[in-house]
Amino acid sequence: MLRIGVISDTHGILRPEAEQRLAGVAHIIHAGDIGRPEVIHGLRRIAPVIAIRGNVDKGPWAENYPDTETVRLGEQSIHILHDIQDLQLDPAECGINVVISGHSHRPLIETTGGVLYLNPGSAGPRRFNLPITLATLDLTASGPKARLHHLTGTG
Repeated sequence: MLRIGVISDTHGILRPEAEQRLAGVAHIIHAGDIGRPEVIHGLRRIAPVIAIRGNVDKGPWAENYPDTETVRLGEQSIHILHDIQDLQLDPAECGINVVISGHSHRPLIETTGGVLYLNPGSAGPRRFNLPITLATLDLTASGPKARLHHLTGTG
């Protein structure tokens, strides 16, 4: 089994509780709206990071991050984009097992057409009444399994 940490919409904040929850993962995926390069530096102290750019990621530091990325981890193909509304491919047709997105700040784990759709929610500043969350993704022999983790942080 390979455990992946999945985080999104940090908006410049890397909460100590998020760092603790991600300790021990093999890789971290950040699904955009990083906010500041220091967030990625902090995550890289935990595990290798795959990150994409979100709509708030502007400026020279953010130019190194793609808008989307498809990676292979373990035996799984994972497509990462910030806003699920921008999905321009048919994941099942392309052999993608997992689609990871952010943007909405609404956590979601849903399997449709044999593809796992995962939005870890937002681990940044609280917006509206939405929870502060991140996710772990276990890549197992029987397929990917995602789990949400609520962070107790305020603000």
